[in-house]
Amino acid sequence: MFSLSLKTKLVFAITAMVVAIVATLSTLYISEVVHQRIQEVNSIADVIKLHVFAVSKPALGVDLTNSKIDLNDPKQVDAAIQELLLYDTSITSLLDSVTGDSPNILDACIVNANGLALLHTNPALQGTVVVGREDFANILHGGIRVQYNLIYGPARTYDVRLPLINTSTKKPFGEVRVGVNTALLIDDLKPQIRRALVVSGTAIVLSLILAAGLSNLALRPLAAISRRLDLISSGKAELVGTPSTRSDEYGKVSTKIERLGRQMRDVKEVFSALKENLDQMMANLQDGVMLFTSDSNAVLVSASAERFIGKPRGEMLGRHPSEIFSRDSRLGRVIMDAFASREPVNQQEIEDEQGRHIQIAVDFIEERGERIGALLTLRDAESVHRIEDEIELSRRLSSIGRLTSGVAHEVKNPINAIVVHLEVLRQKMKEIDPDTRRHLDVIGSEIQRLDRVVQTLVDFTRPVELRLNDMDLRKVAEDVVILASPAAEKHMVVIEREAGPEPLPVRIDADLVKQAILNIVLNGVQAMPEGGTLRLTLKREGESALIMVRDQGAGIAENIRDKIFNLYFTTKSGGSGIGLAMAYRVVQLHHGSMEFTSIIDHGSTFYLRFPMIETAAGSEAPVAAKEDSVSKA
Repeated sequence: MFSLSLKTKLVFAITAMVVAIVATLSTLYISEVVHQRIQEVNSIADVIKLHVFAVSKPALGVDLTNSKIDLNDPKQVDAAIQELLLYDTSITSLLDSVTGDSPNILDACIVNANGLALLHTNPALQGTVVVGREDFANILHGGIRVQYNLIYGPARTYDVRLPLINTSTKKPFGEVRVGVNTALLIDDLKPQIRRALVVSGTAIVLSLILAAGLSNLALRPLAAISRRLDLISSGKAELVGTPSTRSDEYGKVSTKIERLGRQMRDVKEVFSALKENLDQMMANLQDGVMLFTSDSNAVLVSASAERFIGKPRGEMLGRHPSEIFSRDSRLGRVIMDAFASREPVNQQEIEDEQGRHIQIAVDFIEERGERIGALLTLRDAESVHRIEDEIELSRRLSSIGRLTSGVAHEVKNPINAIVVHLEVLRQKMKEIDPDTRRHLDVIGSEIQRLDRVVQTLVDFTRPVELRLNDMDLRKVAEDVVILASPAAEKHMVVIEREAGPEPLPVRIDADLVKQAILNIVLNGVQAMPEGGTLRLTLKREGESALIMVRDQGAGIAENIRDKIFNLYFTTKSGGSGIGLAMAYRVVQLHHGSMEFTSIIDHGSTFYLRFPMIETAAGSEAPVAAKEDSVSKA
């Protein structure tokens, strides 16, 4: 196969670079010539359109409010302005003379918003709809390719436009159009482009000849450099000789070649230093590392390997595993079996005779399907376990940190209640009555509960100090209904509370239980985006007080039912996964139980059970409840 020499390639590369530079400069020069000529024509057209605009401005500024025409009728306004323009001799005289200002100007006209020519340099087109032509600005700012297409394409006519505003109606009236024909522009530019191309072609030819000659002359020293490199590649670096005393590039290259020769003479020393540095690095490793060749001889042993094996490094280097390890030890049996079967060992943990736990890994190194060596790693398993314990502790601490970020989820409900009751309070401030005082009590109670919720979230993983009081569970449920009513009304959900006349006395932390029940109720409300009924049923079940919260939502999917009480688990896009987890924990703290049933498309029912306390016969219930058996919110 034919191949070019380095010198020939360099000559071609240099000449090609010169050609590229000349061609680029020539293209830029021709582009600048074309752009300047187009800019001149555009400037002439701009002067004409501004002149026409200035002369027609008085006619456009005539106040038509006192005339008999309907200013809301565009046709009447156009007709009136056209009449003013036609009888303005200065405008008609100007339009008659514009085509003589420049041979590239074909025509000029004033059109209304619908393209109707009110005045035109061509009387035959006056009063007709003039089809708009391409804007000449597209050519001016179109770049080299667009301008070259203009020159070497067919002659066309373009428009230079200026919008007109009717000063009396403050609305766009039409525009001034100046037609630019490219026929004469092309005739003017083509000779200039031909001259530029001839000059560029001559420059390219001369640059080719000059570059080839100078490159050939300048690259003659490459032969001497090539001979010197051949000596180095053949291993005869000592025959390279002294560097050249020339100060040009050849002298610099010669000096570098001489330095390269010295470096190659020092290869053995460099290799020795590298090996020493590698030994130092291996000495700092905490893990025991041993590298074996394809014939299973140890060529690299870290200092830590001595601690695991109990032999000096000098006795292990160059030895076979059977000479290093003994089958009498558990460590030796595992390693020797791996080398005998050529099967890798992946992080196997063993306990040696001294009671140490060691992790062993044996990996066989392959290249192109052929085994070229093996790597043995020994690691202290106890230190690994300590690190894993620290990581687990960090994960738990991170979970606690994420928990506090969900405080806003639980704070939202009390805040909503406070806002609602504050609004009611503002409307009733003029007269202080028991009802207003009741709202104030609710606000105070909610603020306290809000503080408890935040503190509970912060101390979620710590023991909670319960503030137990004897309560009627019906009263707690009634408060929950009141708090959940605004959210239920927003979702078009009706909350029905059903409780018997018999009190349900329990010893509970009212704030925590109220929050737990409220979480479940609000989840049920949110499960019914189209509205529905949420039933809150309270009754006695043996020695327990039972609260059933039943919604008519879509139900809970089968595959997530075992996860809904997990902390941070949520299926809502804006949820935090805290509500149900907190409710479950509160029930457990009161020695109760919590469970649920769910039917897809028929809703879910949550069952909360709290141990009841016994009250003396005939004594009053801990907290009086309403006598209504069923209430609606």
